[in-house]
Amino acid sequence: MIKIENVTYKYKGSNYNVLNELNFSVKDGEVIAIIGKNGSGKSTIGRLISGISKVKRGKITVDNLDISEGENYDVLQNKIGIVFQNPENQIIFNNIYDELSFSLKELEKSEIENRIDTALKQVDMLEFKKQDLYTLSLGQKQRVMIAEILAKNPKYIILDEPTTMIDSQGKEKIYGIIQSLKKQGYTIICITNLADEILLADRTLILSEGKIIHEIEQKDLVEKAHILEEHGIKQPTILKILTKLKENGIELDLKEFSIDELVNQLKGKI
Repeated sequence: MIKIENVTYKYKGSNYNVLNELNFSVKDGEVIAIIGKNGSGKSTIGRLISGISKVKRGKITVDNLDISEGENYDVLQNKIGIVFQNPENQIIFNNIYDELSFSLKELEKSEIENRIDTALKQVDMLEFKKQDLYTLSLGQKQRVMIAEILAKNPKYIILDEPTTMIDSQGKEKIYGIIQSLKKQGYTIICITNLADEILLADRTLILSEGKIIHEIEQKDLVEKAHILEEHGIKQPTILKILTKLKENGIELDLKEFSIDELVNQLKGKI
C-alpha cells in the first residue's frame, strides 16, 4: 500500500504550494486515476511517490517504508516504476534491446533475456526486440518505455499522462495494456487529463489547488458524472450514453465500460 499523509509541496523559487495537506492511499492491486486541470499538482504527486522529488512536509510510505526526505530511495527503485508523457524524453539508447537491458546489467544473461522477452510480450512489442527506436511510432515508443519498467518487476506503476501525445490507435493499445496489467495484479496510478482514462480506474481522485476534492468509485461514475462537469472535466462519451439511458429508465451495470459490453447489455434490455 502507498500512503500519502499531510503532504505539502512547493517548488524552489515558487511563492505558492502546488500540493496542500494532501491525503490519500492506494491499495495493493488497485488502479486509481488522478485527474485535474493543468497546474493542479497531478504530476508532482507522481514525482514524489517515485522518489524523483523529495517530500519536505508530510509523509509518504510505500509498503510501510518511509520515503520522505529521500529515505530508502534504493529500495524504492525496485518497487516503483514511472512512465512520463513523452517517451522520447526517456530514451537513452537507439536500440530497444539495449534500452531495456541497461538497468538489468547486474543480472545473469539468461535472466535479462527472459525479463526483456516477457516485458515486450506484455506490451505486444516482442517482434521489435532488435529494432532501433527511431523507426517506431510515438505510441510504439511509449509501449517500449512501459516494457522497460515492467522488465524491472515493479509492484507499483505510475503512468504520468501516458497517452497525451499519442494518436487514437496508440491510446487504445495503452488502455489494453493497463487493463491487462490490472488483471495481473499490478497497482497502477494513472495521472491524466483525459477523461476516457478514468474508465480504467477503480477509483478516480479529482485534484484541485493541490487537494483531493472528490473521490469517485468506478461503480458510482454514472451517478456522479455531474461532478466531472462541475470541475471542467469532459465526460467520456460512454458515460454520457449511460447517464442518458438511466434518465430514460434503463440502468446498465458495466464492468469495463466498453462499447461491446454496452451493446451486449442493451440487447437484453430492449
